[in-house]
Amino acid sequence: MAKLNMVKALNLALLQEMERDPDVLVIGEDVGVDGGVFRVTEDLHRKFGSNRVVDSPLAEAGIIGASVGMALYGLKPVCEIQFSGFAFQCFHQIENHVARYRMRTQGRFGCQMVVRMPYGGGVRALEHHSESEEQFYAHIPGLKMVIPSGPRNARALLASAIRDPDPVIFFEAKALYHAAKEDVPDEIETMEIGRAHVDRPGKDLTLVAYGAMLRVVREAADRLREEDGVELEIVDLLTISPLDRETLVASVRKTGRAVVVHEAPRSFGPGAEIAASIMEGAFLSLEAPIRRVTAHDVPFVGFARERANLPDVPRVLAACRETLKF
Repeated sequence: MAKLNMVKALNLALLQEMERDPDVLVIGEDVGVDGGVFRVTEDLHRKFGSNRVVDSPLAEAGIIGASVGMALYGLKPVCEIQFSGFAFQCFHQIENHVARYRMRTQGRFGCQMVVRMPYGGGVRALEHHSESEEQFYAHIPGLKMVIPSGPRNARALLASAIRDPDPVIFFEAKALYHAAKEDVPDEIETMEIGRAHVDRPGKDLTLVAYGAMLRVVREAADRLREEDGVELEIVDLLTISPLDRETLVASVRKTGRAVVVHEAPRSFGPGAEIAASIMEGAFLSLEAPIRRVTAHDVPFVGFARERANLPDVPRVLAACRETLKF
């Protein structure tokens, strides 16, 4: 068992799945010789060659369009879009084709593929390099939407996404790529897609988060325990679609209160669907309104001011304290 950061853990998942299944291939801009802009695909070209690690032109629509064709012929492409903000150049391919082929062909053809995209702020990147746009993909029927929160679950979820018969959008928080190392088993490990994880049990309030925001809510929960003596339960979603409503409802039925934290803008974001799901399943258990801590409803700001836009520990603390005293 080795200690790996998220980049190395994702690289291990790709390596092991490509060794296990000769139909798995990687395609994207600079994923081959250069090993990807974040080095997630490092050394794969040397091990598997240019037929299975394909350096594409700078054309996102071409990456996804070619991958649709490969998937329909039985291959299992893992596409890399360098930054999620670039994906609107191929959004029509994802919505019109990737998500629809199983329904369109009445189950005769699936579209088994993974679309990896680095997302999120906190790394002082430029415009179109820092957005959190998971709500677009979670809204599309036919897609699964996965967002890991650490090296070990990133490795396990990517392996599961590659094996899933349906297309999976796989968001990777850039802020987590080198943030921490975790023990990652040498043997192949998978996790169920569509199942949230109770990261920390508690009794006073449920904090819901995913991706890079898990670190923020963990720190807020530590502060509240030390300063206010309250025990918060943390639910790490891991999958945005399908949403694990069962785990969310069970947690809030126990705690009676909920705060949802995400990087995407507030209006029509994932927090609204999470709050609605809690209301539908745990309304009679609620002792306070559900609060959301999110980015503001503005285009992602320049890196000099991005921290003012992203949810942080003080904002989460304030929302939790207001909810606890309601």
